[in-house]
Amino acid sequence: MDRKLKILFLCTGNSCRSQMAEGWARHLKGDVLDAYSAGIETHGLNPNAVKVMAEAGVDISGHKSKNVNDLMDVPFDVVVTVCGHANETCPAWLGKKTAMVHVGFDDPPKLAKTAKSPEEALSCYRRVRDEIRAFVATLPESVMAASAEAKQ
Repeated sequence: MDRKLKILFLCTGNSCRSQMAEGWARHLKGDVLDAYSAGIETHGLNPNAVKVMAEAGVDISGHKSKNVNDLMDVPFDVVVTVCGHANETCPAWLGKKTAMVHVGFDDPPKLAKTAKSPEEALSCYRRVRDEIRAFVATLPESVMAASAEAKQ
């Protein structure tokens, strides 16, 4: 690969899943990926996402919740939607020149609503954090194969 692959992780509010994905991509694959995250809306950075990422040695505390429209000028190679809502409502301008890949992850805040303790709630975030890490570890090969299929 001559240059880093520009990848956008997109979710509804850019507060949790997409932030984790950006953090993992920068941490694990920063040599081959230029990672960004954004949301269809902005909901602010989720403090539990920051906490569980820090536990894993990845600091996302300086991230900010961004709206996808703020990144219109970035020429992304691939957009990965990490939730169903983002996949269904992804802005049309993204798909014109960009490969779109959907890899859905459970919503940690929604999972944590039924938790009986703060520790149990954090376990929901940890599970999704680890699932996202496992996916990011497959990059860029996994999205390149999917994006090649999408272009056919």
